Amino acid sequence: MHYVNEDLRAVFDANHLFDQVALIEGEVYRELEARRTVRFQAGNRAYFAKVHFGVGWWEIFKNLFQLRLPIVGATNEWLALSRLAELDIATVKPVAFASEGWNPARRHSCIITEALENTSSLEDLVANTTIEPTLRRRLIRRLADVSRRMHDNGINHRDFYICHFLIDLDTLHEPEPTLYLIDLHRAQIRARTPERWLVKDLGGLFFSAFDAGIGRKDVFRFIKLYANKPLRQALHDDRAFWRKVLHRARSLYLQDQRSLPAWVEALDDHG
Repeated sequence: MHYVNEDLRAVFDANHLFDQVALIEGEVYRELEARRTVRFQAGNRAYFAKVHFGVGWWEIFKNLFQLRLPIVGATNEWLALSRLAELDIATVKPVAFASEGWNPARRHSCIITEALENTSSLEDLVANTTIEPTLRRRLIRRLADVSRRMHDNGINHRDFYICHFLIDLDTLHEPEPTLYLIDLHRAQIRARTPERWLVKDLGGLFFSAFDAGIGRKDVFRFIKLYANKPLRQALHDDRAFWRKVLHRARSLYLQDQRSLPAWVEALDDHG
């Protein structure tokens, strides 16, 4: 499959898209043996190109032996971005895509997305800015809304951390700040998201926010909004589920830290 939107048809030939994108010069953001990410300029717009060169059979078998779904190209991200757009969940806009070859180990593929300007990851925002309580509540509401709608529609991210949410800085003080969800190359799409993947996504999100200036009330606010029911009912109806989420978050945190923040330990008093 090959696709190039009308804005880039003067730059790229859809029939030779992969070969052209593989040679793009620009600011390299990531370069691995099987994947390359580069930011480049075309006309008056900036774009990101992700090029997949084929992961090889060893990587595929390694993932399968570890009970992980191997990512063999850009198709996952293309499908996930298209689905998020259908759900009106803000993300990057894909403008070109190509996938060539039937052999999954040697498949060549690429995706080009528009670059997001004047944005900051939530991770950088909380590290470099004092977040006022009103803004924190607004961000939690947006995170809960995106998480619930994504999961309710059968999508799980697999790298669901606050660093993969970009906030539009022009909307920072609006009642509904715009959050863009990015880096969906490992996302999965099903008719229904299995619980274990909900736990992994939400556990990752909580873990990544433990040092972001949040507290117990913020966690409870997220749970209430995500569950879309009163907090007491959510903690009663879904008690086992949220215990799994918090256990996952704690386990991830303790992989790199010697102890949990005190407020995280105190969550057990309400579990």
